[in-house]
Amino acid sequence: MSGVGYGLVPETRGLVAAARRALGERPRVRAQLDECARRLDEPLRVALAGQLKAGKSTLLNALVGQDIAPTDATECTRLVTWYRNGTAPRVTAYSADGARADVVVRRGRGAEGLPGAHGLTFDLSALRWNSPTPREVDQLAVEWPSAELAQTTIIDTPGISSLSREVSARTSRLLTPGGPGPALPPADAVLYLLRRLDAADVDFLEKIGGGQSGSTGAPQSFSGPLGVVGVVSRADEIGAGRIDALHSARDVATRFATELERTGLCQSVIPVAGLLAFAAATLRQREYDAFEALAAIPVDELTTALLSADRFAHPDLPLPVPAELRAHLTARFGLFGIRLAVTLIRLGVRGSQALAAELSSRSGLDELRTVLDVQFAQRADELKAHSALTALARILAANPGSTADALLPRVRTLLADVHGFAELRLLAHLRADELPLPPADLAELNRLIGGTGVAPTLRLGLPAHTDLPTQRDAALAAVHKWRSRARHPLADQFTANACLTAARSAEGLLDILHEPPTTPFPALRPGR
Repeated sequence: MSGVGYGLVPETRGLVAAARRALGERPRVRAQLDECARRLDEPLRVALAGQLKAGKSTLLNALVGQDIAPTDATECTRLVTWYRNGTAPRVTAYSADGARADVVVRRGRGAEGLPGAHGLTFDLSALRWNSPTPREVDQLAVEWPSAELAQTTIIDTPGISSLSREVSARTSRLLTPGGPGPALPPADAVLYLLRRLDAADVDFLEKIGGGQSGSTGAPQSFSGPLGVVGVVSRADEIGAGRIDALHSARDVATRFATELERTGLCQSVIPVAGLLAFAAATLRQREYDAFEALAAIPVDELTTALLSADRFAHPDLPLPVPAELRAHLTARFGLFGIRLAVTLIRLGVRGSQALAAELSSRSGLDELRTVLDVQFAQRADELKAHSALTALARILAANPGSTADALLPRVRTLLADVHGFAELRLLAHLRADELPLPPADLAELNRLIGGTGVAPTLRLGLPAHTDLPTQRDAALAAVHKWRSRARHPLADQFTANACLTAARSAEGLLDILHEPPTTPFPALRPGR
């Protein structure tokens, strides 16, 4: 049943409870097990990681749709920062020993009363600790009212290639497994931002997954976060801000995805112009009016003005938009964003909302949201259960000599069952390339492995209210069909493995669909 994640959370919860009954007399162990149980009920935790200046904070703002993360190079970008949903905006600094202090938040001002391009600043210069002596800040916690954060806690991490070894180590300690003690993995999934793909990126991705893989690149064990999606960040810079920059970025993303196959860790690689995505999510009417005025300028004249950021913002340039506002647009949208916005208006896009939607779509953010929904949000139970099981295995191994020892084989069996990961890898391959199968079969395979959602009816391509017998018949037919396809004498090895993956997904559906109709389905999500 765990093969496709169904029932995994209830079984994990039961194993944690059994361990607590066996080890509950040990206060420290009991607290660790209680944390495992709480984790299953909390929002999914997704960490943003990558090298220095990869654009993590900007992408975070774009995903949340609000200006909540400082994007300028301050002390805050050197700290691990947790972004959670809250009833009111609040930023708190924590020291390593748990002391805390409220952080003053300042908002910069931009041209003509608009918010500044770098948004918020967290002032760490005058912290008032709830302890008699000052402390050194270890991490920050940001609480902010947000529908996105109500579903997902986001962890912004320092760059892994920082000149300060301690700054880089903060990210390594947070995301790479194998440290001392049975600590619960802080993140359930990772968004890894790439500007280029070098040895440091590959090495870190391998560490996230525990550094163990088979000869084919398929991971054998997962002691780190189970879900990892790559983002070619600052994608507009790949084409030097040209109007076709994202096309170049998509080619680069495909190459990165191919090269990352050998790590067996990164399920997808998506190009995103993070600066444009964030600017689109927070587009103001005054900015739209400025783009509309620029669109009225002759093409050759504006093209010359946009040869560089300094030239475009120069006060002597005779343009119908003030120099201060032009500098603001450059900082907020980049030259690529300005060119794209003006082009879209010339092509007939009217109104700030319509322009914002077009810019968001072309930035790559909408595609990234879709991937995150399918690979993270709809598989949140599986990802959280994996984190809890990882911690439980380490707790049991560190505390032998009780009846809880009998739980360890089952915990390790569940951790070794990585069919959900096999589905994610296959989905990534289907995004970049097609298997030699008829279009209808490709669409069915994509559905069956969760490409359109993980609810049984979505996987089987059936209406949402289809009765259980019909669902079981469809799942059984899928098992026979895809096992037969896997045995086809002309199928290459990868196609055969893909067909076996689909067959196992169908078998997992049969497991859950054979439960009595009165049994609750806590791990299933409704179709969308």
